[in-house]
Amino acid sequence: MTILKVMQWLRITAAALTLCLVAGWSQTALAAETTALASTLERIYLTAYDEAINRHAVEERDHTTYVSTGDIQADWLRDSSAIVSTYIGLAHSDDRIGELLRGVVARQARYIQIDPYANAFSSDYHVVERKFEVDSLLYPIWFAYHYWSETGDRSVFTPEVNASFARVLKVLHDEQHHNSRSSYRHPQLADDGRGSPVRYTGMVWDGFRPSDDPCRYQYNIPVNMFAVVVMRELTSIERNVYHNGPMAANAWGLSVEVERGVERYGSAFLPGFGRIYAYEVDGYGHANLMDDANIPSLLSIPYFGYLPTSDTMYQATRRFALSTRNPYYFVGRYARGIGSPHTPPGYVWPLSLVMQALTSTDPAEVQTVLGYIAASDVGDHRLHESFDANRPDQYTRADFAWPNALYAQLVLTRGGDAMAFAH
Repeated sequence: MTILKVMQWLRITAAALTLCLVAGWSQTALAAETTALASTLERIYLTAYDEAINRHAVEERDHTTYVSTGDIQADWLRDSSAIVSTYIGLAHSDDRIGELLRGVVARQARYIQIDPYANAFSSDYHVVERKFEVDSLLYPIWFAYHYWSETGDRSVFTPEVNASFARVLKVLHDEQHHNSRSSYRHPQLADDGRGSPVRYTGMVWDGFRPSDDPCRYQYNIPVNMFAVVVMRELTSIERNVYHNGPMAANAWGLSVEVERGVERYGSAFLPGFGRIYAYEVDGYGHANLMDDANIPSLLSIPYFGYLPTSDTMYQATRRFALSTRNPYYFVGRYARGIGSPHTPPGYVWPLSLVMQALTSTDPAEVQTVLGYIAASDVGDHRLHESFDANRPDQYTRADFAWPNALYAQLVLTRGGDAMAFAH
C-alpha cells in the first residue's frame, strides 16, 4: 500500500467517523473536523512508521541490531520482534532495512544462548530482567519465520540461530514438567519463587505475562496458543531450511501436546457468553477470566493464527474481553478498551485498541477505534503505553515503540478493505 493510498484511507476514515460523531453540524464545521481528525491520524502514522525503525533500531558493530523498547533502554525479545515485523515488506526494496532485520534475528539468537530465561538485555548483552516469559522465546522464531516466508531469504538461518531454536525447545519441554525438571525461581512469584501449584497438562509453564506481571495461574492460555502456532512454524523451518527431521518432529510433537492441553484445560463456561477461553489456568480447575492488552492476548488469537476470526468460541471470548465483565476493560469519556493490571485502573492501552481494529470484521468498529486513538494524541503524535480514558493527557510511558509499530501495521494492512467499505 503506497503512502498516497494510506493517506487517502485515513482521510476517508476520518470523514466517516466525523459524520458519526457530529451529525447535525454544518458542512463547514464537518469539513474542518474531518481535516483535523485526518491530520491527527496521518501524523501518528508518519511518526510511528519513521521512529520505530529509524530511532529504535540501531545497527551495532557486531552487525547485529539492537532494538530499544523506547524510553527504557533495553531490548525485550518480544518487543523487538513485534516492532520490526512491520517492516518486513520493505526488505526487498530497501537494503538497509533488510540488513537491520537480519541483524535482529542474529542478536536474538545470542540473547537466547546467554540466558533463555531472561526477557530483556542491554546493548552490551547483559541481562536486564530475568522474568521467564514463554512468549519471549517464541517471538524470535515467529519473526524469523515471517521474515523468511515473506522475503524468501534463508540467510538468517545460520547454525547459531538453529542452536538457539534447539535451546528454546529444550526449555519449553522442561517447563512442561516445571515441578520436576525446572530450577527457575523468581522472588516475585508465589511459593518462595516457584509459582502457584500446577498440574501437568501438556501446556508450558509460564512465570510472567506478556505485560511483565506475575501470572496468577501459571498456564497462560493465549501464550500457549501462540506456542502451538510458533512450533508449527519452527517445524516448517526445520524441514525446509535446515532439513533436520528429528528437530522438526520434536517441534511438531510439542505443538500437538500444547494444543491438547489448551483445548482440554483452557476454557470455562461463563453465563451470558457461553464457553470462552480463560486467560490463565492451573490444571486443577481454577481459571482466571480476564484479558490483558499485551500480546499474545485472548483478543489477538486470530492475529497470530491460532483460530480464524469467524470461530464461534473466539467470538464469544472476544465479546467477553471487550465487555465490562473483563476486569481490565475500561470505559471513559474519550475511549473504551482493554487495559492491564500493569497500569492504573481506567487506563486504556493503545496496543489493545490497535489489536481490536486488526481483529475486527466490522469497518464501523475500526473507524470508532481510530477515533479513540486520535483522541489519545496529546500533541506528540505518539501512541503511549496507556492513557486515562477520561483524561488522555494523563498517560504512562511517553515513548513506547510497540503500539506505534502495530498502528503502522494496521494502517498498511487494513487500509484497502476500509477504503472499499467507505466507497
